[in-house]
Amino acid sequence: MVKKATLKIDAYTVKLTNTNKVFFPDDGITKGDLIDYYHRIAETMLPYVKGRPLMMHRFLHGIKGEGFYQKEVGDYFPEWVKRVKMKKHGGSEDYAVCDNAATLVFLAEQDCITPHVWLSRIDQPENPDLLIFDLDPSDGDFEPVRRAALSLRDLLSTLRLAVFVKTTGSRGLHVVVPLDRAADFDQVRTFAEDVARLVAGRDPDHLTVEQRKDKRRGRVYIDTLRNSYGQTAVAPYAVRAKPGAPVATPLDWGELKNLELNSQSYTMTNIFRRLGQKGDPWDNMWHEPCSLNEPRRRLKAIV
Repeated sequence: MVKKATLKIDAYTVKLTNTNKVFFPDDGITKGDLIDYYHRIAETMLPYVKGRPLMMHRFLHGIKGEGFYQKEVGDYFPEWVKRVKMKKHGGSEDYAVCDNAATLVFLAEQDCITPHVWLSRIDQPENPDLLIFDLDPSDGDFEPVRRAALSLRDLLSTLRLAVFVKTTGSRGLHVVVPLDRAADFDQVRTFAEDVARLVAGRDPDHLTVEQRKDKRRGRVYIDTLRNSYGQTAVAPYAVRAKPGAPVATPLDWGELKNLELNSQSYTMTNIFRRLGQKGDPWDNMWHEPCSLNEPRRRLKAIV
């Protein structure tokens, strides 16, 4: 656990406070442990947060306290934390951009347990480079989520798209497609909705695209709403504010064969052993970003 008053990271110095504060009471995990985790995971995590506006999920008194989301950069942020002004309805907001390990550590120092990032980068904010299907179960049963992810993979692979999967660290899975940024958010979301409706229509007893919880009737909700300007998704390797300190973890598809897997299988305490054994399953994600032009035509033919 970090116990120093400051932490020197490359050319930057992060001032540390209250590192003994317990953030995860059931596990004895402190704020200092969280800071140490983000310092250690930075090399693996940074490719997934660099160049993206970031929203902080902060817990000033640990996970037993009230958490809140913060988009705008505070006046007290160091000058070396990168900022970007993003337009919103009626104005704009200044977001932090996490381009280095020191910023990731500083956010943890600010009691940010979970960073969430945009699906687009700051140089082309209207054009996402990620398409995400958020699989949200109606209860604690992970098996329907696993089957839903495999159904999505099968269809998306048929459309000749590269498909990746990660645990959210909460209850579900994210099925992700890397994009070439030629399409805007409206086009990407429309495509995602069409795919979700087709997959749900093939298995209406277990899958749904109903937004209202009272209409889901125990089925897994295929959520495509994150594919919108200004929306965010939990960053890969981010810690979630839940007992056990689970981590949103990229998987390879073969891991879904493990029936003991669930969304909280990987945590702050076992993620580095996992990385030492198999590395990062997403490290080739950006080798071939996908166009949606031909997949749209193939999807239309299937429908």
